[in-house]
Amino acid sequence: MPERESSAIVNDPRPVVRKFLARQQHEGLGAIVRRSIGRFELKYFDPFLALDEFSVTAPAGFPDHPHRGFETVTYMLQGAVTHEDFEGHKGTIQAGDLQWMTAGKGIVHSEMPAAQGTQKGLQLWINLSSKHKMIEPRYQEMLSKDIAEVEKDGIKVRVIAGDALGTKSPIYTRTPTMYLDFTLKPGAHLQQPIPVSWNSFVYVLEGEGIFGSPKFSPVTAHHLLLLGSGDGLEAWNESSKPLRFILVGGEPLGEPLAQLGPFVMNTQEEINQTIDDFDNYTNGFEKARHWRSEAAIRLGF
Repeated sequence: MPERESSAIVNDPRPVVRKFLARQQHEGLGAIVRRSIGRFELKYFDPFLALDEFSVTAPAGFPDHPHRGFETVTYMLQGAVTHEDFEGHKGTIQAGDLQWMTAGKGIVHSEMPAAQGTQKGLQLWINLSSKHKMIEPRYQEMLSKDIAEVEKDGIKVRVIAGDALGTKSPIYTRTPTMYLDFTLKPGAHLQQPIPVSWNSFVYVLEGEGIFGSPKFSPVTAHHLLLLGSGDGLEAWNESSKPLRFILVGGEPLGEPLAQLGPFVMNTQEEINQTIDDFDNYTNGFEKARHWRSEAAIRLGF
């Protein structure tokens, strides 16, 4: 089969330096996640704190819980999830939709199934620099129809953040980030530039592909690949079925990290202060005192 190539030029392809299979574990209220970043083998991949491929069927879900000091990026693959928070923001994202939430100084929210059957998606946690950890919460939401999608030479890409195949996303990333959803037809060959100073990884969603070098063995779904140094990614689909994966890259912050579950700061003293703020409904958590999500009330939490 003839090889189809993208027009981008990668002179120094990044090798795969580590590979993980994201195994299923329970999280939230009866939800199942495949966690790849944020597990014991890989606690942190600067600036990325966690990557979960989640699967949830009502009444399971992620009821009322807090965040401070980072961003959550939720990208739906199947079904729908309704989000509510103590600021009064509420919305539902469906397959192909995106929510980029900046928790900043503090948010309490819930994420619960909004459709029949099983809801599936990805949630990525991106750390914020010390100068941005205490900013006001903010949302960027995009419907599937509004996410830029380009197809060329057997390669389709949905540009969630950053740019690919000459198309740039309007999403603003405080921590400079690229987030690309690629589908390669059989025989396709991808070259995607990545800023040299950034950390980057691949997470395979469907099919099997070869990454980094044509000498490497094919990689299948639910595997996370950490990429080494270089100026971009090369990938090949030599199978008979489509290959789908996300490519994510980000500029490392290079700052100290202190984390206690959903609170991510720079020092233990800041974590202690965050616990006090949350317990006493102060400094960003004032509205948590009298708030419960509609989902929590309905389910009797």
